[in-house]
Amino acid sequence: MSRWITRQPEAGGVAGRTGRVVIIRNCRPAPGVVRGEPLARIVACCLLFVLFIGGVAAGPVKTGIEVLRDSGFEILQGKRVGLVTNPTGVDSRLVPTVDILDSAARTGTFSLAALYGPEHGIRGNVAAGEKVASGREPSTGVPVFSLYGATRKPTPQMLAGIDVLVFDIQDIGTRSYTYLSTMGRVMEAAAENGIPVVVLDRPNPLGGERVEGCEIVEPGFVSFVSAYPVPYVHGMTVGELARMLNGEKMLRGGVRCDLTVVPMRGWRREMAWGECGLPWVPTSPHIPTPESAFYYPATGTAGELGTLNIGVGYTLPFRTIAAPWISDADALARRLNALPELAGFRFRPIHYSPFYGSGKGIEQHGVQIYLTDRATASRLTLVPFYAMQELAALYPDRRPLAAAESRLAMFDKVLGTDRMRKMFVGAGCRVTPQMAALWRPSETFLATRQKYLLY
Repeated sequence: MSRWITRQPEAGGVAGRTGRVVIIRNCRPAPGVVRGEPLARIVACCLLFVLFIGGVAAGPVKTGIEVLRDSGFEILQGKRVGLVTNPTGVDSRLVPTVDILDSAARTGTFSLAALYGPEHGIRGNVAAGEKVASGREPSTGVPVFSLYGATRKPTPQMLAGIDVLVFDIQDIGTRSYTYLSTMGRVMEAAAENGIPVVVLDRPNPLGGERVEGCEIVEPGFVSFVSAYPVPYVHGMTVGELARMLNGEKMLRGGVRCDLTVVPMRGWRREMAWGECGLPWVPTSPHIPTPESAFYYPATGTAGELGTLNIGVGYTLPFRTIAAPWISDADALARRLNALPELAGFRFRPIHYSPFYGSGKGIEQHGVQIYLTDRATASRLTLVPFYAMQELAALYPDRRPLAAAESRLAMFDKVLGTDRMRKMFVGAGCRVTPQMAALWRPSETFLATRQKYLLY
């Protein structure tokens, strides 16, 4: 059974479309800020200015943790709470959700009984792909269970004594980013153990309108980077995704959990991150800015091959396509800029040496990618294939897809299929209309997705 709030809240609460509705109450202005009171307006304006010059904008969007706090943690009262989070779980003042819940728990509102760490860990101190250890969180003393180590799904032992699981992690809108998989595994475990789940919603930094990639993950290609049948760029918030995974029985075994989504206030689907007025906390070491989230789906797949450098290890993670053997970066930039399919992007020649990683100290030559017009840049996820197409024309003896078998296997798993790679190679390393058609989300999925949108 699911509960959710489906529309932007009005003053005093909202009503949902279907299911049981959680009303978030007590959503009032801060004390002293009264409509029509001049002095209060001046004070509020001064506060906005202070927040602005302090580097944290007080914008129009309230995330799920702030809406939950405004309600007095009503849905958690009297419960033993397990929290799944990482450094991105913060409010607009950069106070971590861990600390917000720990502080509330100390007043006796509820008990913060356990923490669960996804990839990179609760405090973000673990590198990509490295195992997260279990233990005890130093500042709160709360036990921590790893969800990125020997197990990626909470076991019954990890959930012993938990009355409700709260999920608060900033996603970046791409299927292969592992936080979606973690959320799904948490929901599966919760369903199997009869524990309700509360998802605190956050913006999608790619916006809520861009959808790219086929939603089908073919048999043999299901993995932690393609765990659920959603497009590679899905255009949904974590709350919306949770609703769809639950409602469409996408969780393993078709299980459904008792789900509550605490929505944002003030977010609109067309919003860029800069319009949200929220601080950005790196979602992982190589997503240091909200702009990085846009380049991740544009080059991340190519990075799996190991034959091209995508700026990871340099100051431009996911913003380059380069290699030591590219002798004419200017020619590559010209060819890419001439492609009508890549309208909305610009490419400039670049030369650099990574500071760490597999290409450390080796000079790379290639292009830096600029997203110049989000409205017309409709093929974000096909950029790697177009880049490899032009590289094959310039350097016929250097084929980026001539990678180790294990690398090709991961490349295919990220895409959810090997057909894209095989069609590309079969066409003489050209992007074909058939590839574009295969990669397009189905009308059936788009119609299904529409049912679960909250904003």
